[in-house]
Amino acid sequence: MFLLLFFACLRGSSRPSREPAGAARALHHPERARQMQIHPDDLTGACINAALRIHKKFRSGMLENAYETFLFRALTREGLQVERQKAISFDFEGDRYLNAFRADLIVDKRLIIEVKAQEKNSPEHAKQLLTYLRLAELPLGLVINFGLPKLMDGVKRVVNDLPPEQSPQLRVNRPLIAPVLT
Repeated sequence: MFLLLFFACLRGSSRPSREPAGAARALHHPERARQMQIHPDDLTGACINAALRIHKKFRSGMLENAYETFLFRALTREGLQVERQKAISFDFEGDRYLNAFRADLIVDKRLIIEVKAQEKNSPEHAKQLLTYLRLAELPLGLVINFGLPKLMDGVKRVVNDLPPEQSPQLRVNRPLIAPVLT
């Protein structure tokens, strides 16, 4: 599908696409991708897909910083707005705590990804992420542990007061951009 879109763009073809309107262009233009509202499940699915590609290529055994860099670049290439090592500041009882924590990746100002490269999962990873989500007042996060032989064993979705959805399944291996419903 990607190759068809690529060659159609080169030829200037007006051939209709199966992708939602603007979706193919939004993948390569960050401004357009930000303008389109991506469903939270599609956003987490896109992040997990990128992590799976990285893990397939490099497997486990590398440093956390390397996986974080690869994931940052992969998500940026997909047209998502990604902030790396973003400081989290917050207020409590009139006091301001500046740069109290650092989130590995914040995607589209809605999703925090905490990257790990450890041989075992720990419940502390999810607690750490939930702390970041609550202080940053964001709804959703992923802990992605690249240190395990099977990546999906190291993926944990953490929710902070996200409204319940009709379909709680992760949307993996689906198109990134969904049409905006009004």
